[in-house]
Amino acid sequence: MGKAVNKLSARTASTITEAGRHSDGGGLYLNVAPSGARSWLFMWKRDGKRREMGLGSFGDIPLKDARDLAAQARRQVAAGGDPIEAKRAAASAEAGIPTFGAVADALLAAKDREWRNEKHREQWRVSLQVQSSGLRSRPVNQIDTAAVLAVLKPLWQSKPETASRLRGRIEAVLDAAKAQGHRSGENPAAWRGHLSHLLPKRQKLSRGHHAAMAYVDVPAFMARLRDLTTTAAIALEFAILTAARSGEIYGARWTEIDIETKVWTIPAHRMKAGRAHRIPLSDRAVAIVTELSKSNAGEFVFSGQKAGKPLSHVALAKVIARLGVVGATPHGFRSSFRDWAGNETPFPREIAEAALAHIVGDEAERAYRRSDALEKRRGLMSAWANYSEPSAAANVVPLMKTRSSVA
Repeated sequence: MGKAVNKLSARTASTITEAGRHSDGGGLYLNVAPSGARSWLFMWKRDGKRREMGLGSFGDIPLKDARDLAAQARRQVAAGGDPIEAKRAAASAEAGIPTFGAVADALLAAKDREWRNEKHREQWRVSLQVQSSGLRSRPVNQIDTAAVLAVLKPLWQSKPETASRLRGRIEAVLDAAKAQGHRSGENPAAWRGHLSHLLPKRQKLSRGHHAAMAYVDVPAFMARLRDLTTTAAIALEFAILTAARSGEIYGARWTEIDIETKVWTIPAHRMKAGRAHRIPLSDRAVAIVTELSKSNAGEFVFSGQKAGKPLSHVALAKVIARLGVVGATPHGFRSSFRDWAGNETPFPREIAEAALAHIVGDEAERAYRRSDALEKRRGLMSAWANYSEPSAAANVVPLMKTRSSVA
């Protein structure tokens, strides 16, 4: 873009007949077609590539007005925007077409009750308000494949799990827009038959794993954990004793706990598999919730710092970090439990899998075995609690190092 501006005069512009682009400076050009037709163009560079936008015909737009339009476009470029997208957005707004951001926020509000816990709610919010920031200001009917790929490609190789979920959430927004009559045609974020031809297939991408502590180290870790008196530390011990997922711990409510029968019943809408899950509580687990019930009158078993809110979804991980432990995650203790159950106990595989709320067997087998084997699992969880007692640390021999956790 040249520094000099206002090179043309109104008289000069009206008398130019030579075909081509004649600069007025500042990115503004008078374009004369071979046919003699005249129009105004604004040209600029973005990511090293030249872009151009029509400002109207010479007969409809006087030189002064063309300069005003060019100045507005220059301000948009200087602010990091795209004049073409801004022009489209204005036209769409005039036609009543919402932006991607508006549809995304409405979808977040509509789906709020579907999420099992605060972590899932936050993941959706980050996907549609942060990671999709490049789409939010664009009219939802102008989101195309190139726009979707521009958002996905930076994450697709480095964070495949995140990128895959992001793609699905973008697809959901665009489906919602189509259902509302704001879009037509195929969804540019669809995987099968579309992005599957443009991006590496999901199974070829590496997946992250939750680092797990070797089960022989759990008793010693418990001893250190009990030196802490924070709610997060207590919640982590309860998570280890119950082999529950972090989200199930954060969302645990007093209405789910029956201290008399020593059972924690997690409703289906909070479970990964969408099925209610009963967890038999060991004596130590019962002692934890009994003590907490004396001073906690809120909704959540493990209350956060803000009244009426659960712990932060990173609270358990922060406890591990505070203790200086490397190679362990809250979720990984489920793997520690599963390794211990398989290597050190006579309990059948299906009992250990049921304790983790895993679906075992095919549909016919599951229909035949309707019981959740609560009492058999009670014995398993009590044995795990006994093993995890700090006093057990001196009675074990290290057998294995860390490994990847179960889901």
